[in-house]
Amino acid sequence: MSELNSSETITASTDDLERTYDDERKGAHQEEPVPPMADHGNDSSNYSDELQNIISSWNSHEHREHPYNLPRWRINATAVLLAMLAFLVPFSSAIMSPATGHIMEEFDSTSELLQAFVVSIFVLGNAFGPLVWAPLSEIYGRLYIYHGTNIAFVALTVGCALAPSLSALIALRFLAGLFGGTVLANGGASIADMMPPSKRGLFMGLFILGPVMGPALGPICGGFLSTAKGWRWVFWLVAIVGGFVAIIMGLITRETYAPVLLHRKLDRVRQHKGLPDGGLSVNQDTDTTVTWRTILWRGIVRPMKLLVRSPISALCAIYMAIAYGILNLLITSISIVYQASYGWSTNISGLAFIGLGSGTFCGTMIISTTSDRYGASVAARNGVEQRKPEYRLFLLPVGGLLLPAGLFIFGWTAQYTVHWIVPMIGEALTGVGIMIIFMSTTLYLIDSYTIYAASALAANGFMRSIGGGLLPLAGLTMYSNLGVGWGNSVLAFIALTIPPISLVLQRYGENLRKKYEPKTL
Repeated sequence: MSELNSSETITASTDDLERTYDDERKGAHQEEPVPPMADHGNDSSNYSDELQNIISSWNSHEHREHPYNLPRWRINATAVLLAMLAFLVPFSSAIMSPATGHIMEEFDSTSELLQAFVVSIFVLGNAFGPLVWAPLSEIYGRLYIYHGTNIAFVALTVGCALAPSLSALIALRFLAGLFGGTVLANGGASIADMMPPSKRGLFMGLFILGPVMGPALGPICGGFLSTAKGWRWVFWLVAIVGGFVAIIMGLITRETYAPVLLHRKLDRVRQHKGLPDGGLSVNQDTDTTVTWRTILWRGIVRPMKLLVRSPISALCAIYMAIAYGILNLLITSISIVYQASYGWSTNISGLAFIGLGSGTFCGTMIISTTSDRYGASVAARNGVEQRKPEYRLFLLPVGGLLLPAGLFIFGWTAQYTVHWIVPMIGEALTGVGIMIIFMSTTLYLIDSYTIYAASALAANGFMRSIGGGLLPLAGLTMYSNLGVGWGNSVLAFIALTIPPISLVLQRYGENLRKKYEPKTL
């Protein structure tokens, strides 16, 4: 991308991009042929007028190439594929959890720290990947980033299946997490690209179900598969499914990031008229003379700025780091707890995650069926057309209370070997709480940051993955020293900090959001 000419800079209006359309737009997804234009020669003012006409129709969302106007089947198919990918990545993180004993035995290691680290290192890779992939997607578009990282993820997973040593397995797991984390940062933004806020709730529910159901179902499959075929087959399974999803995405998905599509449209106009490269840019900032390197650097730095300078982003990041850290600690320890307390075998212990999985599914259904409806009712009651992002947070305090309640029940009933169904109920309540927190926070960030959603989710995902990668390292040691009851009580006391944060966001979120807009950071 060359340097920008001030008269040809594209500035996508955030207000325009936030408009809500109740009527679904229709249109075939195909490149609209550039109509013949009168030859204006070197008349830059006429050329600028033509560009502004294109931009005006684009920002009104009426242009047939705008992502809102993709065919409905393609929107649905893309959303389903993104949900599958969002499920597969955390699934691959957790599927090896029941098999860690076999892995440590094969590589002749008895370290409890390494046993937890070989699982959580993947989540640490998820933390750093989005810091690169999110800004790159805002420069070059989502599509190329998805395809490239999908191929790398599958190749690295095959490497894990063939790993000759524990150190090689850990290194490959980190790299697989690095490339696999793309969908966790960009997936929600891609869904926001294709539909207005009033229609996102159900699709976001489907998408967000993946990162939570994946860790819950992964150990169930991993327990049986590793016992029957060996631990290496858990990676072969992930590689096969990942390769299938990557191929289908290559055939079906199209670019969804509106500024990139607009840039390409204007570039086709320039080429059709035989005009020199004016440096048309997808940059949304106000600077008029920046290079692509500056845009990339700014895009990488923006997530960190959001964490440091935006109170909303910081509070949501703390929220998610706690919730996701607890989730991943449970993933690394639940099967071990049931083996120790109830004498379950390795393959049967994977079934202990049914409680957590059912809870996360119920939490998803609750948010999916109420979030959009609640926002519409409150907006109608207040006599306004535009829904505030804060409407997404109405169930957040409830989730913040269910999470510690479930931890208390799970910990103490497992400690005293109460019938196994009771700690599973505790798991289910924990799963409902985590899902409400996860979905409410993600929807809130997307609605708050609109065209900067990928950077906002990258910032949140960074802190979430740091918590999810580091907290499990202390889990087995904590249970050994404190017992399952007090160990989970410590986690519950930490989780009790979430409800006050949710009340702060509900009460002051709008003022903080307007005061610390991302374009001013």
